[in-house]
Amino acid sequence: MLLLVGLGNPGARYAGNRHNIGFMAADLIVRRHDFSPWRNRFQGEAAEGSLDGEKMLVLKPQTFMNHSGQSVGEAMNFYKLTPDDVVVLYDEIDLAPGKVKVKQGGGAAGHNGIRSIDAHIGPDFWRVRLGVGHPGDKARVHGYVLSDFAKSEEAWLEKLLDAVADAMPLMAKKQDGKFMTKVALLTQPPPEKKPPPAADS
Repeated sequence: MLLLVGLGNPGARYAGNRHNIGFMAADLIVRRHDFSPWRNRFQGEAAEGSLDGEKMLVLKPQTFMNHSGQSVGEAMNFYKLTPDDVVVLYDEIDLAPGKVKVKQGGGAAGHNGIRSIDAHIGPDFWRVRLGVGHPGDKARVHGYVLSDFAKSEEAWLEKLLDAVADAMPLMAKKQDGKFMTKVALLTQPPPEKKPPPAADS
């Protein structure tokens, strides 16, 4: 079984924030793959289903970002999972908007949600980093991630979330390389090949 965690802050005022892209991805995955309705469990909202034969619980911690690890740790312990069974979707300011990178383990890189999960379950879980871009000045990062996506960003955001939801069955099997390739192809389809010119008769 896999525990798929989308990070964000609960409540309507945060719903459109860049910091909530993990919640947005989780919502779309649950809708796209016909998971069960959301239920209140593990200090969060949880939905059950399966992807490509792999049983999965999708979790949106409702503890606020800085305490995400409490919810994740509770769910992991209940199902007797290891950090290798946990995949976390979250916003990454050090990636260009619309880019996705996956890695297992590593540091928190200043992300409070990841820092909290590290503290509760250790660092060896899977991280799906969803690029939201950087405001250009370290002093502006806090306000930037807690502000809504701009209208001009909606096109790439929708394309990214669609691609992540479509490719998630690959991540369910921990095929991170194939997952990243599929997301890249779906968000930036290769240019169409033009047919060769007709030969002169």
